[in-house]
Amino acid sequence: MASPANTDTQPAATEVEQLADDVQRAQQAAAAGGPGAGAGGQKAITIGAVCKALAQEFPDISISKIRYLEDQKLLAPRRTPGGYRVYTQADVARLRTILRMQRDEFLPLRVIRQELAAGRTNAEPAPMPGARQGRDTHRAWRRSVSVRAGNGALYTLEDVLEETSADAKLVLELEDYGVVKGELRGGVRYFDETEREIIGAVAELARYGVGGRNLRVFRSSADSEATLLQQILAPALRSRNPQRRKEAVEALENLAAVTTHLKHLLLVRDLRKIVR
Repeated sequence: MASPANTDTQPAATEVEQLADDVQRAQQAAAAGGPGAGAGGQKAITIGAVCKALAQEFPDISISKIRYLEDQKLLAPRRTPGGYRVYTQADVARLRTILRMQRDEFLPLRVIRQELAAGRTNAEPAPMPGARQGRDTHRAWRRSVSVRAGNGALYTLEDVLEETSADAKLVLELEDYGVVKGELRGGVRYFDETEREIIGAVAELARYGVGGRNLRVFRSSADSEATLLQQILAPALRSRNPQRRKEAVEALENLAAVTTHLKHLLLVRDLRKIVR
């Protein structure tokens, strides 16, 4: 799927002077505490400067990734009169928190959105309820996966395409390969929030030529892992004791966090071999 023109990093020659004027006006307004200022009169910087500021901690940061997070309503930078994004230090801090939650805790965007809405302003993992402390105890993993019922929200194909910028043909391909299924109601197919995020992630991969047929390995791996965790906790999950079942669900989420982290480490190890 073709990438959109990158107007933030490669403005046409005739736009360079306008870009400089816009940034200068934004910075002057910020310094003066005027309409272009951020909270507390913070200096406004461009999206390119944001990438540069975060590149050391997040080497894979890119303008397209920041734009994607903005499309997902996780960021809301101000725009100059010329239409260019400008960010305050508060915006940069929020972005750093988002990136840390993705990198360190493997949280999906839905959960990150909830964490931010709840007022989380740093990326330090919160301890699990009832986690023991001390040298000889198990590591307190933050549950990055929730298997409990969501809010029940459903999205039409049009909603999903608008929010993820995915191609309709890609969604059909994902359905053909069983990556997403949707739910047919009254002749209209709906997708839940998790499937919407799956489509969004695949749309990002599609920019690099990854198609639905390439995702069978992910689907097969997820099915195998789910089966393994089910076998480990099957008796407790089937228990008629509500408390025991609740504890089993919490254990399932904890195991999912551990296996996710393990997969990440194995992938990093193998990728390091590639770039040697």
